[in-house]
Amino acid sequence: MNKIILLIIGVCIASTAMAQVKINPPTGRIAIVADGNSPDPDDLGGTAVSLALLRAAGLENRLVHYSHCCDLVGVNPFSPKNKISPKAEIERHALMQAACDVTARRWGGFENITFFDAKWQMDATIKDLEKAINASTADDPLWIIEAGEPDIIGFALAQTSREKHKYVKVITHHPANDDSGDFYSWKEILDFGVEEVRIPDQNIHLKVDIEKWEWARTHSDSRIQQIWVQGKIAEVDDVVKFQKGKWDCSDAGMVLYWITGANVNGGSVTGTVNDVRKILSDFVERN
Repeated sequence: MNKIILLIIGVCIASTAMAQVKINPPTGRIAIVADGNSPDPDDLGGTAVSLALLRAAGLENRLVHYSHCCDLVGVNPFSPKNKISPKAEIERHALMQAACDVTARRWGGFENITFFDAKWQMDATIKDLEKAINASTADDPLWIIEAGEPDIIGFALAQTSREKHKYVKVITHHPANDDSGDFYSWKEILDFGVEEVRIPDQNIHLKVDIEKWEWARTHSDSRIQQIWVQGKIAEVDDVVKFQKGKWDCSDAGMVLYWITGANVNGGSVTGTVNDVRKILSDFVERN
């Protein structure tokens, strides 16, 4: 009997937690700069979840830039920084592009966005982010999600008016991204006059045992199943070992923070898998 009571209490607590997700974004637009061509493949799941969250929250039209594979320096398999073979990196470029294109097509609403490969389309990527920065105003700021190395952000800031930089906010959650640039340090990014928006490490709640995503694998909607596939591809990646048994969408925690309010409307700094599940499940039930 006691076990039954505890089970009921647990279900009630979980249901309450899932019901508390509130979509309340700040004003402005959002840009996302991800890697994925570095050793860690977590951006595969992170990209799929980020796009799905924006669509499910009805904010897909606020996404004005998305680029991936922002690790710009040539791969050196003998470097302690970048232990990935040239062939494996080429594979990652393809996987990241697929994560963008497939998720966008299946979830819909991203017809006006070009998903740039930052390393292979560097000039076009920088120009696209420059355009988003130059369009920024006090009433329409730009929130940049730093989901990889900061160099693309630095190059775009260097080519834009400093007057616009005060309307740019860069969200970060981990020094592994901040300190990984080959051309710009994190201090140099901040020296442009942008606002730093730092939240806690999102790996804590969004890099989890893969069993916690079983709900997505067995979901009746193929869109949510496809999200699970992207994270599973990262889990079975053979370049790194630290993703084994894990489903990781940690960088999407910054998007979750933004759509729930960011530092203006009290966004969630401790986003969880249950939050993601609630937002995505509600959307597919309605659509």
